Amino acid sequence: MNVIFSILSVIYISAIFLFSDSPMVSNIAAFNPYSLLHIPLYGILTVFIVFSFFPLLRWRSYTINQKNQTDQKDHANRFLFAGLIALGVAVVDEVHQTSIPGRDSSFTDVFLDAIGIALVLLLFYRIFRWKISSKPNHSLI
Repeated sequence: MNVIFSILSVIYISAIFLFSDSPMVSNIAAFNPYSLLHIPLYGILTVFIVFSFFPLLRWRSYTINQKNQTDQKDHANRFLFAGLIALGVAVVDEVHQTSIPGRDSSFTDVFLDAIGIALVLLLFYRIFRWKISSKPNHSLI
């Protein structure tokens, strides 16, 4: 795990929970009537979590051999686990908002969070697969 991005993830999650009780959220709501800011908010969180599992500087060292299905599943599971963590934070944040006066929880917000998470995971997975597939395979020599 990448410690720096893990710490950034924890700080970012803490900020999400701390600012959910802030009057600043009410001010932003006037400019965000459809809660579309949830998409980039949780997209950024997902970026931090993905970099926690896949250190940025080591992406070139990952190899996926077409014959080695175990490595492929391991990498896919890391992306899935990062997405589940981000989605879990989204659900817990919505439940947390039920205890804040003047705030309520919404399934739509969780859905928008999931869209942001899915977009980032899809982007990273495609980049990851492209980097690995463009790498010469020396194991065949």
